[in-house]
Amino acid sequence: MADKHKTASLGKVKKMDYSFLIIVFMLLCYGLIMVFSASSAAAHYQYNDAYYFIKRQFAWSLIGIGIMLVVSRISYKTIYKYSLHLMVISIVLLILVPLIGVEVKGAKRWIGFGAFSFQPSELAKFAIIVFLARSVTANHEALKTFGKGFLPYVFIIGLLALLVFIEPHLSGAIVIVLTGFIVLWAAGAKIAHFAAIGLPALGAAVVAMISAPYRMARVTAFFDPFKDSSGTGFQIVQSLYAIGSGGFFGLGLGQSRQKHLFLPEPQNDFIFSVICEELGFIGAALVVVLFVFLVWKGLKIASNAPDAFSRLLVIGIIGLIAVQVIINIAVVTSSIPATGMPLPFFSYGGTSLVFILAEMGVVLSVSRECEV
Repeated sequence: MADKHKTASLGKVKKMDYSFLIIVFMLLCYGLIMVFSASSAAAHYQYNDAYYFIKRQFAWSLIGIGIMLVVSRISYKTIYKYSLHLMVISIVLLILVPLIGVEVKGAKRWIGFGAFSFQPSELAKFAIIVFLARSVTANHEALKTFGKGFLPYVFIIGLLALLVFIEPHLSGAIVIVLTGFIVLWAAGAKIAHFAAIGLPALGAAVVAMISAPYRMARVTAFFDPFKDSSGTGFQIVQSLYAIGSGGFFGLGLGQSRQKHLFLPEPQNDFIFSVICEELGFIGAALVVVLFVFLVWKGLKIASNAPDAFSRLLVIGIIGLIAVQVIINIAVVTSSIPATGMPLPFFSYGGTSLVFILAEMGVVLSVSRECEV
């Protein structure tokens, strides 16, 4: 009788938030369509196979969906138990990247294993959320103090960001810092404490900018990209051409002109430009609306979460998505200086897509325990 009762309890799984899941699948499908459209020309020129990128992205999406569904059935409390392990593994992998990492275009951001490559910064983004969510939940009152509570967390965030920055991966470091601060703010950290570290943070940003000539060039190009349209301003100029060409309804799916070796990495950081060119304002607005709904549903799940840890966990994951979306769109529209930032669900990249879907699985896991 006891075995039967145990089997029955294991088989009883609460329903997840299917509306959130539907939004995830809509973004994923939209992203796959646009990866194929944006990458077909470059894939043909580089690999003589127009399906080169989409075949890989589709394969990674299937793996990611499988992981998402598995994670959604695992209690988020399991993640709580292994939060410190995730942080330690992330730090070790980030330390190893400059030593044994695979160099691509002058940066070592991947660790390669044969035909497989893994980007540790993606794990680090998730690890900082889980670690902070657990730690501040256990030390909520200490967080209200600057020296003993707030500052140590800033140091941990800064350490992880520094390791990512060394790769060099400035955009990844920015995302880790902003996501970490979102979790701290949601946990009750004082605005005055954020203001107190504002000046040192600004100084660090300036140092990061001037430490590499190409970053300084990007800042200069931001103010007048057309001054050097064939050099430092090339990416942004081509992006603006693509966006401007799309108009209200776009040129039509697959009809982008800028993706034909004009727009760098059209299937990656600048895929939103291709969306604007091919599908116009309508297509771009749909992307934004879907992300707004994802954030809204995620925050609703967080507000109904059963405990502080799960609430902060969901807020951190949703904040991570929101930060990346805002920065990506701001870059391609020349609203901020250029920095490499993938658009979640849309940009080509296996590690990023799998981690995003796994993180969506965590949100779905929490949704099963929500009191609605």
